[in-house]
Amino acid sequence: MTTPWGELALTRFPEDPRDRLRAWDASDTYLLKHLAEQEVPLSGTVVVLGDRWGALVTALAAHRPTQITDSFLTREATRANLDRNGVETGSVRLLTTQDPPPDRVDVLLVRVPKSLALLEDQLLRLAPAVHADTVVVGTGMVKEIHTSTLALFERVLGPTRTSLAEKKARLIFCTPDTSSERAANPWPYSYALPDGVGPVSGRTVVNHAGVFCADRLDIGTRFFLGHLPGTRGPRRVVDLGCGNGIVGTAVALANPAAEVLFTDESFQAVASAEATYKANGVPGHAEFRVGDGLAGVPDGSVDVVLNNPPFHSHQATTDTTAWRMFTGARRALRPGGELWVVGNRHLGYHVKLRKLFGNSELVASDPKFVVLKAVKRA
Repeated sequence: MTTPWGELALTRFPEDPRDRLRAWDASDTYLLKHLAEQEVPLSGTVVVLGDRWGALVTALAAHRPTQITDSFLTREATRANLDRNGVETGSVRLLTTQDPPPDRVDVLLVRVPKSLALLEDQLLRLAPAVHADTVVVGTGMVKEIHTSTLALFERVLGPTRTSLAEKKARLIFCTPDTSSERAANPWPYSYALPDGVGPVSGRTVVNHAGVFCADRLDIGTRFFLGHLPGTRGPRRVVDLGCGNGIVGTAVALANPAAEVLFTDESFQAVASAEATYKANGVPGHAEFRVGDGLAGVPDGSVDVVLNNPPFHSHQATTDTTAWRMFTGARRALRPGGELWVVGNRHLGYHVKLRKLFGNSELVASDPKFVVLKAVKRA
């Protein structure tokens, strides 16, 4: 990536030579160009919210910025990119969206996230630290910045305007108005599940901002809940890509002897899963882990993996994440262990499962979704 301060070598995480997706885009370079050309003072506390793969904080490392991210993969990419460019990791303060934000923010740089709810939550959390002289600049591709995005900046922080588009990217300029009363943060959000969805019928779901389908039960998960495997005894079950933890909680309610591992790369998701689990007083043992899929789970230690894999990485459509999840599941499963997957019919996951496991069974289907089972033979 070319910046006003030189060239940077950047990759996504985990690094894959076959991956043609870059670790930055035009919105990152547009923001950095603006900061340099306008000689924006980068003294004081510089906070970078939503940096995708660490491109922004790596470029600004000399100013000792604070990165706030919901993504474990982003945090690991940032560490790797800092090291790749000869920057001490300690030059950047790495925080998650679940950590207390800095007490004071002098420069706030916002890479607009896909989730408007996550943006709302984070701006509201940061608002008390913003003062009248705080420089606030947002950035994103034109297709990512909507009228609702600008309205949110204005409602939470103050008067907002946008730049002209450049290479399909746009900047957001916000002037903090500290005289206005701050709105209450509506997150996390809770609701009761409907009837007819198995053990979790009528149960409470807790969603932190940014978790998929935070205000209702999505139809894919609803379909999966109707076709979960029946586990008995002290089985080790993984809710892989757990989101708000509904699936793993359903397993724990149906089989109190099960040990359930909830794992996701989103800090917001794992916090939601833990809150959902605890809100329902589920008996038994559970573990909550933020990480890269099943990395760190010992080989051959798991009986069942339940998975609803994402097929987007930010704005890009890709099956890379699903393939890594399936590969990790095969490694972690014991012989005879089972991977259960729900997905859109058109994604063709059965082909990948047969290639990896040598088998794939159709458990259930409707016009939109399929539930598939693959067994680890050896």
